[in-house]
Amino acid sequence: MALASTIFKADLGIADMERNHYASHSLTIALHPSETLERMMVRILAFGLHAEEGLSFGRGLSSDEEPAVQKRNLTGDIELWIDVGLPDARAVRKACNRSDKVRIYAYGRAARIWWTQQDFSRHENLSVILLPDTAELEKIASRSMNLDLSVQEGNIWIGNGRQSIHLEPVRLKS
Repeated sequence: MALASTIFKADLGIADMERNHYASHSLTIALHPSETLERMMVRILAFGLHAEEGLSFGRGLSSDEEPAVQKRNLTGDIELWIDVGLPDARAVRKACNRSDKVRIYAYGRAARIWWTQQDFSRHENLSVILLPDTAELEKIASRSMNLDLSVQEGNIWIGNGRQSIHLEPVRLKS
């Protein structure tokens, strides 16, 4: 018998000064049994950085054919494909062929090594962003979360009212 996903709820307040986006989102996130809290929190962060009408979580680790976060148009085509972690080149190529825009949020100790081993120069619709120090995100994770996300001048702050974490993303490919 397969293990079931753990359901997390998050109320995410966003103040993104760079996109001029200010909103609140009530999110339901399924934590796959093989997924870490860090990865789940990076998915929430990626959602918040691109939050808009029609953005949703994909099936994640339970399906290799879907992104972590996605936006589909009215015909069902994927407009925005967001993946988190260190996907292999084949998966990135497939995502770039299936979507108008692809964003990868790379994180973890091996992220810089992963990046040096990739050649994504042919993918014009791909952006890769390195998120350093994401292990701290686990500290603010709970089954029911109230999170605030602020983005200003290339800096990200995410917190739960008691603790705030500052991240400085590094754009590896635009």
